[in-house]
Amino acid sequence: MHEIHATDVTVLGLGAMGSALAETLVKAGVRTTVWNRSAGRAQALVAQGAREAAHAAEAVRASPLVVVCLFDHDSVHEVLDPLVDDLAGRTLVNLTTTTPEQARRSALWAAEAQIAYLDGGIMAVPSMIGQPGASILYSGSQKVFRHHASLFEHWATSTYVDEDAGLASLYDFALLSAMYVMFAGFMQGAAMLAPAGIPASRFAAMAAPWLTAMTGELAGYAEVIDGGDYTVPGQQSLTFSHLGLFIEAIADQGVSPEPIAMVQRLIQQQVDAGHGTEGFARIIESLKHPGN
Repeated sequence: MHEIHATDVTVLGLGAMGSALAETLVKAGVRTTVWNRSAGRAQALVAQGAREAAHAAEAVRASPLVVVCLFDHDSVHEVLDPLVDDLAGRTLVNLTTTTPEQARRSALWAAEAQIAYLDGGIMAVPSMIGQPGASILYSGSQKVFRHHASLFEHWATSTYVDEDAGLASLYDFALLSAMYVMFAGFMQGAAMLAPAGIPASRFAAMAAPWLTAMTGELAGYAEVIDGGDYTVPGQQSLTFSHLGLFIEAIADQGVSPEPIAMVQRLIQQQVDAGHGTEGFARIIESLKHPGN
């Protein structure tokens, strides 16, 4: 019979991320039980010292701490809802990517079932887990976070954000939104240069230091946004920021202007509302109040 230790951990879900989480624990000497919905994912982990459970209920009963990293919110509850009695009295850390509202629903579900619950947003790709640069945001039970903080550090730099279980997910999506829009802007530029025979690698070498330098402007924009005064001197005005010439130059290259055109639409909405002399940060009002 499997003897349960207070430091044992179960990982449910052995996709790329779940496997990385489990492997990092095993390498750190943590007694780890693993389970996956489809067979054949656990062999490498077992070879390194993990224990594979035959079914999800066995995996849950094997450890006081259960970490779930599945495909989505629905798959989490397809697996866990039938196991609510087994989970009662245990701690559940959900590292599945879900929306903030889904995380909050899971937290309520856990509370009703007497399950200690913590939600997480992983700011890393699987290869980064256990390496410098990886970050995981947590929200929900602060007690759970504090109790397991040293274990979480095996995976990544751990940051607790709030008792609201949905806030780790909200930060996750906000940060990823900024990342994807940045990447789309880079691809816009690479597409513009391609007809001139300039490879994306050459553009990347120029874009990386430029974009890194520009992140220094974020704190200033944040100060203006938090202050709510878009007329503060020193800002680039919306009228000056008009991107018509950008769009014309992109069209001349035979390339879609969609990423920069999106920014121009946000600018134009505020200009049309009479705010053309105010600062560029005002486009956040177009995002906060779409259609107004």
